[in-house]
Amino acid sequence: MNTKNNNSLDLLTQISDDVIHCTNCELCHTRKNAVPGEGSASANVIFVGEAPGKSEDIQGKPFVGRAGKILEAALLNAKISRSQVFITNIVKCRTPRNRRPKQDEISRCNDYLNKQISVINPKIVCILGATAYSALLGGKGITLNRGKLISIDGRDYFLTIHPAATLYRRRLLRVLEEDMMKLSKLIMEQ
Repeated sequence: MNTKNNNSLDLLTQISDDVIHCTNCELCHTRKNAVPGEGSASANVIFVGEAPGKSEDIQGKPFVGRAGKILEAALLNAKISRSQVFITNIVKCRTPRNRRPKQDEISRCNDYLNKQISVINPKIVCILGATAYSALLGGKGITLNRGKLISIDGRDYFLTIHPAATLYRRRLLRVLEEDMMKLSKLIMEQ
């Protein structure tokens, strides 16, 4: 591993430690475990979801529950290895009853996510779902914009649905799979 990768890994470890000990908002009182994110420090892609769910809160790892299994299958189908990407959320702690994160919770976690993106410096940030789209880019209408690559301030963002949406609308599974195939091609092109 080269020096840059070692430095990036050290910085990501420090960010993770900061997240684990964070008391910036009320979610620190209701979580079992903070979920900083995990993956490669040299990832070409960072996946950003909404917030940890029950399984993630228990294990302290992102996307390990039902939605995580769907994401992992879609990645595998698109020949994207989970070990070569970084996966995180806009909010690092589970919200009570899995409600959408409040704006102040998003704001208080924002610095952690920005630092992760800066340290990894991926080719593409893949935004999973409407909440992450709104938080990161101020966007609305993920279904209208999914499958698109958007460049803002020198950073490329790929938009797709959140894997959890496929749990409630099975027809969206094909949409997610198609988007991951498109993302795989974009990664190869860059």
